[in-house]
Amino acid sequence: MKIYENLNKNYISGEWRDGQGKTTYEVKNPYNDEVLQEIKMASKEDIDESYQSAEQAKKEWAKYNPFERSSIMEKAVQIIEARREEFVDHLIREGGSSHLKANVEIDFVIAITREAASFPLRMNGEIVPSLIPGKENRIYRSPLGVVGVIGPFNFPMYLAMRSVAPALAVGNGVVLKPDEQTAVTGGILLAKVFEEAGLPKGIFNVVVPNLEDIGDAFVEHPIPRLISFTGSTSAGRYIGEICGRNIKKVALELGGNNPLVVLGDAKVESAVNSTLFGKFMHNGQICMAINRIIVHKDLYEEFVEKFVEKTKRIKVGDPSEKDNLIGPLINRQAIDRILEQIESAKKQGAEVVLEGKVEGNVMHPYILTGSNDVATAQNEMFGPVATIISAESDEEAIRIANDTPFGLSGAVHAGSPERGVEMAKQITSGMVHVNDQSVNDEPLIAFGGEKASGLGRFGGKWSLEEFTTVQWISVQTEERESPFHTDYLE
Repeated sequence: MKIYENLNKNYISGEWRDGQGKTTYEVKNPYNDEVLQEIKMASKEDIDESYQSAEQAKKEWAKYNPFERSSIMEKAVQIIEARREEFVDHLIREGGSSHLKANVEIDFVIAITREAASFPLRMNGEIVPSLIPGKENRIYRSPLGVVGVIGPFNFPMYLAMRSVAPALAVGNGVVLKPDEQTAVTGGILLAKVFEEAGLPKGIFNVVVPNLEDIGDAFVEHPIPRLISFTGSTSAGRYIGEICGRNIKKVALELGGNNPLVVLGDAKVESAVNSTLFGKFMHNGQICMAINRIIVHKDLYEEFVEKFVEKTKRIKVGDPSEKDNLIGPLINRQAIDRILEQIESAKKQGAEVVLEGKVEGNVMHPYILTGSNDVATAQNEMFGPVATIISAESDEEAIRIANDTPFGLSGAVHAGSPERGVEMAKQITSGMVHVNDQSVNDEPLIAFGGEKASGLGRFGGKWSLEEFTTVQWISVQTEERESPFHTDYLE
């Protein structure tokens, strides 16, 4: 099997080509700054052509036999499975993923694509009873038309495929804009996979533009009926405003300030192990990552001691070395932002109980203790920084957990699962995990947030709903009595 080559092109109208934009972007390895690709960026004209291409191609794509569409999605799964090592290598070099994280991401990609392969066979309609004699109400499910997808840098392949695969499977055309920092894993490789799988030309397009050149063109374009965005809350709010003005659907998976709550009867060792996973997986650069650790006062000192001791043992460095679990952040700007937040938290009374260090773009873990008001607790760190907060009671712990404008994910550790569930129900969050950590995703489950963490749900039947629409067609099988019938007229 030949390794994919020429990974520096946009994929427009079924062709690999340079963009018509003014700039060239260097995709770099965040660990050593090696230039991996030089991409001639897309222009407004490229975006327009991509949407036009998807609009035209979806007319034929929607006519494909459902079993044919399902077969193409299954073929994509087989290709990803066969190319796992190749894709893992790209994720490590382009995004700074550890071997563990890269393999987890490929597992997610395979799972959501396999689930999407079932969607063409689940586009079921309904016949619903009517109030009107002799009327039959039919509900037909159909694709939206064209979907625009904007992907992030942190889980680039999965968080793009989470929208791309379901949207394509139900019959939509798709235009994908990956984050330029991870343009290969976040978009170009997906186009290669679907091209190899036999997806019709033009139905799926990948553009890598410079936002300064295109402005809001990707979102404002009149063709897409839905914009699916994964990224920051500030960007998501802006995209939502544009979509609202243009009367188009939006699916937003945004930031989080996720708590892990340790109740007074929890097992400290288990809670510590969960927190290590939920905090430091992919260097904390996960929307679901634990940001605040809220511990009942009776367990607080023991928890802090054990958490610090185990964190010190995490191997940090070059992500190409399999034993290293923490590697580089995506860029130096991310490190500078985090260091500023740490300094602000210290001025606000937080204590640094584990002092990390920075080597290039690699940040060793920092652990702080303090209140929910310090900067590192108020803001999503998106890095290997944890803030531990003491709570006087379990009830106060839940109050602190909710004291944030975000509500994406969270976790509760309790002495019994039943008690954990009852406490989890009191947390305003799209997802809460009992006696586990906050970083969970499954292809059959509703994934999404509350409050400032987003709108809509991804996964399983919820994705089927997001990327389709329904039409009511009624059939009058016998003449309907009308007040305008001639018997009622003079």
